[in-house]
Amino acid sequence: MRLETVVEAQPRAARGKNEARRTRRQGLIPAIVYGAFKDPQSISVNPKDILKIIRSRTGHNSIFDLNVDGIERTPVIVADEQYDPIKGSLLHIDLKRIDLSRKLRVSVPVHVTGEAKGVKQQGGVLDVVTRAIEIECVPDDIPDQFAVDVTELTIGTNIRVSDLPVKEGVRVLTSPDAVIAHVVGIKEEAAPAEVAAPAAAEPEVVKKGKKEEEAAAPAADKGKKK
Repeated sequence: MRLETVVEAQPRAARGKNEARRTRRQGLIPAIVYGAFKDPQSISVNPKDILKIIRSRTGHNSIFDLNVDGIERTPVIVADEQYDPIKGSLLHIDLKRIDLSRKLRVSVPVHVTGEAKGVKQQGGVLDVVTRAIEIECVPDDIPDQFAVDVTELTIGTNIRVSDLPVKEGVRVLTSPDAVIAHVVGIKEEAAPAEVAAPAAAEPEVVKKGKKEEEAAAPAADKGKKK
């Protein structure tokens, strides 16, 4: 989705860890912008501007303008980012130039609305299976989300990708048979199996008698041979 947002950036001549540290001490972060058949360029941007876009409703599908010190102004999209593993602060950002006339492949989130009848009236459970739909279209046609109303869902029914309303010019790449959401019944807990009673131990006297009989048999055979 195209935003009416302009992020200011400054070109960076030097690279490396020392330069990155100096950039961060100034309250900025190192970044790179590439794509659209142009050479990659090292820049620095304000992390607050980028985080505001990433955390917006359209998130990583947001297309905004990057103004590099008045030298270049181009539409871009966030391609990748790196965070500090301990502090969680943004450390580096990759921005990709966007040709507004060429189609993009993006993943659009699914937003579920309503309370399913199968949950409210039948005691079932709503299971959201697909949380994002992959599509292909020109940047200006990218929807911020797919809204899915599950109000009419009952136990055993579902909503599939093929049920989504898609405007002209948008090609859905996710399988049309993929289930987005369905309502399932709560399985009854299986009754605990009866524990079989342990087999009664054979009385010791019986075991002893068997052993004596087995020992006596060879002796009897010897007596017959004599």
